Amino acid sequence: MSSEGTSGIAKDEKHNGVSVSTKEVDTAAQLAAGLSGTLDPEEALRIRKKIDKHILPLMCMLYWVQFMDKTTLGNAAVLGIETATNLTVNQYNWLGTIFYLSYLLFEYPQNLALQRLPVGKWMSANIFVWAIALSCHAACKNFTGLFIVRFILGMCEGSITAGFLIVSAMFYTRKEQTLRVGYWFLMNGTAQIISGLIAYGALHIQTSGFEPWQWFMIITGTITLILAISYWFLFPDSPTTAWFLTPDERVKAVQRIKENQTGVENKHFKKEQFIEAIRDPKTWLFAAFSVFDNVPNSLTNQQSLLVASLGFTYFQTTLLTMIPGVVEILTIYSGVRLATRLKSGRAYVGAVYFVPALVGIALVNLLPWSDTAGLLVGQFMTGVCTTGFVLALSWLGNVTAGHTKRYKPRNHVPWAVIAVCYCVCPMILLAIRVLLDRENRKRDSEPLNEVEEYYIEKVTEDGKRIEVKVDKEFMDLTDRQNRDFRYVL
Repeated sequence: MSSEGTSGIAKDEKHNGVSVSTKEVDTAAQLAAGLSGTLDPEEALRIRKKIDKHILPLMCMLYWVQFMDKTTLGNAAVLGIETATNLTVNQYNWLGTIFYLSYLLFEYPQNLALQRLPVGKWMSANIFVWAIALSCHAACKNFTGLFIVRFILGMCEGSITAGFLIVSAMFYTRKEQTLRVGYWFLMNGTAQIISGLIAYGALHIQTSGFEPWQWFMIITGTITLILAISYWFLFPDSPTTAWFLTPDERVKAVQRIKENQTGVENKHFKKEQFIEAIRDPKTWLFAAFSVFDNVPNSLTNQQSLLVASLGFTYFQTTLLTMIPGVVEILTIYSGVRLATRLKSGRAYVGAVYFVPALVGIALVNLLPWSDTAGLLVGQFMTGVCTTGFVLALSWLGNVTAGHTKRYKPRNHVPWAVIAVCYCVCPMILLAIRVLLDRENRKRDSEPLNEVEEYYIEKVTEDGKRIEVKVDKEFMDLTDRQNRDFRYVL
């Protein structure tokens, strides 16, 4: 074997292939090296069911908890936190805003940590800090204290969705990912239902010196703390080290996702991949979609106040705020199921689900104040468009390889901003589809290249060093480098 250059790649005269440093390849290459053929469909199904059994419940539970925790401010508002901490309207709005500003500020460091550190352990550490910060809400007496703990919540949440997308790509095929992302994301709806029940129960707790909103924070914080400990011991970092898989099953789990052409993971930062991502038009289109789709997110902290402003009691409000959760579950489930059945239909399904949200905005702004039922329906319809964001999340993982302040029903300006965002989002989804479809057609028309073989050095049980063939799928090539990669639509 010839000596390696600084890139870790060199030609080998013995096999006429490319010898590659282990730093250059995906972690799964060590397991997949030397394997050939396809995995038996029944065995692949058995492995997938085992993976579902061990990680999907944990992912669903965490997504339920993280959404419940970040929206605790909305429930706490009807439980008395504003009066107890002497919050002004502007300060309350800032507590909702700082969460997302912190999330944005720490998104890059969080993604960098997920790239360098074990995914499961890093997420569990963030959940632990999250739980402590959430419980500390109960000890806050003023805006400053609440500002700090809300800032910490935003800082920690940056690891969750990004981590889940990484894990989903590691364990599931591209076809399976759409459904799995939908399953754990629809737990946002479950969170609204459960948090509404907890808030309703907290309103009935009468203790001297400890108010219902404080009990609400302690209860939710305790649930999160238990989950953090569970994640440390139970959630895997990768299929190559998953505790619930035997050594043979780990190899098969890697074989199972070979069709993704994305590998499993590579902990080494590659400057060329970073530059490629910056230059890739779809990176900026997905980023723009995320920005426009998340501008209306502050509605989650305002929803309880909006419902209460229609004349409902606090007890009624805590129960009514569970309805958006039911709407979200039904719409996300139907949307992801529809997207998986319609060939190349992600963009179309996502765009259509923004229409009910726009109708809801129109109802909230145009119906007379006396039409309480109509205003409620309009308010709840705005959550239907969440499906578009879910499909965009799963789509991003499938097409990438390489590792407002105050809202009131009659305040028309913010609702106009939301409407504009919900008009732009479907157009971006359709633009992404056009871009990816054009690239697929371009690749289909390219002449077939000579198949290039890759080899890595492997040590046998008796200590002998040999070179074994590695499939191209585990070379940690980006979607632009790998011309065999086809974008799902």
